[in-house]
Amino acid sequence: MTRPTGSKRVAPLTLPELLPGQSIELLKELHVLTRDGKLNQDSRRKLKQVQHLVQFIAPLIDAVLQAQGDVVLADHGAGKSYLGFMLYDLVLRPRRVGTVYGVESRAELVARSTALAQRLGFERMHFVATTVQDATTSSDLPSQVDIVTALHACDTATDDAIAFALAKQAQHMVLVPCCQAEVASVLRKHKALSLSRTPLSEIWRHPLHTREFGSQITNVLRCLQLEAHGYQVTVTELVGWEHSMKNELILAHKVGKGKTRARQRLQQILDELGLAQLQSRFGAQEHVRPAPVAQPCADRANLPT
Repeated sequence: MTRPTGSKRVAPLTLPELLPGQSIELLKELHVLTRDGKLNQDSRRKLKQVQHLVQFIAPLIDAVLQAQGDVVLADHGAGKSYLGFMLYDLVLRPRRVGTVYGVESRAELVARSTALAQRLGFERMHFVATTVQDATTSSDLPSQVDIVTALHACDTATDDAIAFALAKQAQHMVLVPCCQAEVASVLRKHKALSLSRTPLSEIWRHPLHTREFGSQITNVLRCLQLEAHGYQVTVTELVGWEHSMKNELILAHKVGKGKTRARQRLQQILDELGLAQLQSRFGAQEHVRPAPVAQPCADRANLPT
């Protein structure tokens, strides 16, 4: 059939942003593509971030499948489950194995994702309406999970995802932290004492520096905590800084017994910076830590979940 002269309709399959075999119907359902198969600037940014993360996670899935023939992945703070759906579509569906659990506290998003999975025939996708903190003891999740992801989990939700992964004996973690405020608040509370005790406190004397240093040291403590539990840790950028300022990607792979040196370093930093009250959160002991439920922030609302 000849298309009318002057038609500018874009065929989705020709979009250079799409990966081979990527479901056009899924991207439309997620509102990444418009109904006529086009991308706006915001959707292009979301698609790039999630696809980049998929490319980090796909080799981890293949490694677990090669070792044990099946894989269970839990995606924390799933939101609309962009990541879970694209992982299932691009990696698990072609292999006909593997299960994805989306963990999200907002029941309306869980209901929407459940309906979409059923509509698309993604029968090995499940969604659980609970907080990241409560997911560890939820009967709706399996006792062991191979891969744990947390994309832009706000403030302490990243720590809850780590606690979940440790409790579930995860082999791999993929974390993109966001809006970390807890450590900064403790630094701020003890600032006067720190200024009198060590010149290093000049690093966080000014409020802007307190916030930025607090965010930085939070991830340093997380990395040491993971190493203390036997994980090899890599820290890199997720995408270019022009796409997101919350851009730090932490990859952790279980390689053996925990490192005593990492545990000692972690404790020394907590002591040196006056963060002793956070011992239960970042300590190397394997137990579930109580934590305040982090609320969605403005930064995360503008990013793919």
